[in-house]
Amino acid sequence: MVPRMDARFLGFLLLQGVFEQRRPLEEALEALPAADPRDRAAAHRLAATVLRRAGTLDAVLEPHLRRAPPEPVRQVLRLGAAGLLLLGTPAHAAVATAVGLARDAKLTPFAGLVNAVLRRVAEQGPALLDALDTPRLDTPAWLWASWGGEARAIAEAHQQEAPLDLTLAPGEAPPPGGAALPNGSVRFPAGTRVTEIEGFERGAFWVQDAAASMPARLLAPLPGERIADLCAAPGGKTAQLAASGARVTAVERDPRRLARLRENLARLRLEAECIEADAAEWTPPAPFDAVLLDAPCTATGTIRRHPDVPHLKRPRDVVAAAAAQGRLAAAAARMLRPGGRLIYAVCSLQPEEAVRAVAGLEPAPFGTIAGMEDARTAEGFFRSTPAMGVDGFFVGRFVAPGGPNGAPSG
Repeated sequence: MVPRMDARFLGFLLLQGVFEQRRPLEEALEALPAADPRDRAAAHRLAATVLRRAGTLDAVLEPHLRRAPPEPVRQVLRLGAAGLLLLGTPAHAAVATAVGLARDAKLTPFAGLVNAVLRRVAEQGPALLDALDTPRLDTPAWLWASWGGEARAIAEAHQQEAPLDLTLAPGEAPPPGGAALPNGSVRFPAGTRVTEIEGFERGAFWVQDAAASMPARLLAPLPGERIADLCAAPGGKTAQLAASGARVTAVERDPRRLARLRENLARLRLEAECIEADAAEWTPPAPFDAVLLDAPCTATGTIRRHPDVPHLKRPRDVVAAAAAQGRLAAAAARMLRPGGRLIYAVCSLQPEEAVRAVAGLEPAPFGTIAGMEDARTAEGFFRSTPAMGVDGFFVGRFVAPGGPNGAPSG
């Protein structure tokens, strides 16, 4: 029998993709079999809820399990418990659909276990959560320890789905229904479909978290400047730089991601030179006035949007990312003209990935950071966290020696 490709079965496949195949959620979504778009969207929401609250769900289920179930059975139980405790699904429906899912997933011998466990959970209901330290349960211990005194506030923010933030094209007014943020971004509630917002087709805006918009804003590009955007896909920062009137060279080594960047620029009617190359090895034909390096990282600052990250990343990934980031920062420094400036950014909360020194360059501390003043550190770097209502980002500015005016003051 072919299983029904409904939202719950698709959500089960997504969880298998993340937990058992160790694939990013978005990659697992792309690999799903053909299904109704509404079911795919609902499946993504179900899977994201389980990923976001997996520690809590496991703590609720554990007392009712004599031994650890097989991983596919655990995913069925997590989905059922998420429906009961987090998504407001009526108890009888949550239990029945989980039992049906077990059968559809060829786990029939475990259908009785699924029924019994979820019925016990249903008897106690959402009050089960009141006695649990859910932010701690939903955060891997190594991440909690690495975030220090900010860990609880960050973990609490991760329990909620992120809103949709937009960056406006020059001259565009905020779309109806959006709230203007102090830094210039426009915010819509979580779950908003960007393609349905007025102005999408004509390229009036692009999706970009408010914190993600800050590296390009802090670079302060000037019309006519030659600027390189390294590791540029999917192109939000490239678009910001191009919209400023700068002459932008976007460098990206992944051909598929580079194709997406070109598509995004075309929709926005913006131009940039796009080069397929490894930024750590590429040599430009002439030095740049400025370089923006949004380096590949562990992305722990984006867990609200990518709840698979805590389940896929390990401490060794931070070490590897930091080493690669150092090589990229050194390469970026070599691309600058005398007095040129470098913006180094990562969407990571890990202190090891926050580069505070680049050989041959001088730190150029930020002064006032308009719209996100609380994100300025005592050192003059930019550091945002999800507790501020935005993604977690680190941004540092550096300048090459030999310029006429020294480090910028703003």
